[in-house]
Amino acid sequence: MAQRAFNLPNILTYARIIAVPLVVLCFFLEGHLKSSDFARWSALAIFLLASITDYFDGYLARAWQQTSNIGKMLDPIADKLLVSTCLLLLAADTDRHGGIAGWSLWAAIIILCREILVSGLREYLAALKVSVPVTQLAKWKTTIQMVAIAFLLAGPAGDKIFPLTTQIGLVLLWIAALVTLYTGYDYFRAGLKHIMDE
Repeated sequence: MAQRAFNLPNILTYARIIAVPLVVLCFFLEGHLKSSDFARWSALAIFLLASITDYFDGYLARAWQQTSNIGKMLDPIADKLLVSTCLLLLAADTDRHGGIAGWSLWAAIIILCREILVSGLREYLAALKVSVPVTQLAKWKTTIQMVAIAFLLAGPAGDKIFPLTTQIGLVLLWIAALVTLYTGYDYFRAGLKHIMDE
């Protein structure tokens, strides 16, 4: 059991969880929330490495037949922790333009609310011994979220190299929010059948 818990796919998942506070620390290098260019590039580098592990942990677990219950449980949790923390961090960053503010906050709220609601639904259905598989569209949703957050983490620092960096990030965030709404509805429609049967 311990051997399964510390196989390479699971270690990659643990690394993604550890990356969460490291991304936050990048924005607090000066002792308070401040998104200097160095902070943003550092946070982006850590975020990209963490995002890459999201692909490889699942791929290696299947390829090497090293799937485990702890891996199945922690993988979606690691994704949600990384996405949620970055969204909150970007929303809190009012020091410079490039964070999530104004109407864009609604996109972040939609994403966060959906993640909480679907997690609650999954927990309820798990008690009924009902499994809700992750759809292909839900995987695309996670990918779009990750790409949007990567652009937004670069933000003003990225705008100096490519002026549309922040704008692309905000557009992708709204696309992710719309896909999030649809996949959330899809999950609830599937879960509702089991709830009604009870």
